[in-house]
Amino acid sequence: MADTEQTVPAVEEGQKIDRNSLLGKWRTKAYDEKADKGWLQRFWDSYFAVEKGIYAQLLSHPDEEVRGTVQELADRYEVPLETMVGFLDGINDSLVEPNPIETMEADTPVNLVFDKKKLYMNMVDAKADWLYQLPQWDDIFTKEEQKEYYLEQKKSGTIVKPKKIGRNDPCPCGSGKKYKYCCGR
Repeated sequence: MADTEQTVPAVEEGQKIDRNSLLGKWRTKAYDEKADKGWLQRFWDSYFAVEKGIYAQLLSHPDEEVRGTVQELADRYEVPLETMVGFLDGINDSLVEPNPIETMEADTPVNLVFDKKKLYMNMVDAKADWLYQLPQWDDIFTKEEQKEYYLEQKKSGTIVKPKKIGRNDPCPCGSGKKYKYCCGR
């Protein structure tokens, strides 16, 4: 087989994931561009419902350190191993200590110890309103904090161009000269 057939693209640029690994199998199925669009929509709808349930449980006890093997966590949340792999893939960037998702197997020890603010902001960044609007967030952050973090995340992706200096404007260096006669030369 050619290298492109044995690996799937990774989220990080320049990194490839073995198609036969747990993460590779998940990503191959979840991001299959050749799959029937209706099937893929049902797949994601089903996954998002499960994901919402797991997050609701996690956020109900935000300071609990959830640890175990991938299979133990799948059993704890009553989801298939494949679904837990997808969940671990999604939450990994929000964890205090990221899991080795590229190489994990069913018996790999993993954790779900998340940074609350980072998780909330990553949910906003992903436009996952069904997650960042979960009622459990109200026990973690005030409405004002939620609004602040929401706006902070939205602004982080906005490019603000500085005001253009006109030729006849005062020079920003503070010389008192017109820009065209000072730094604008």
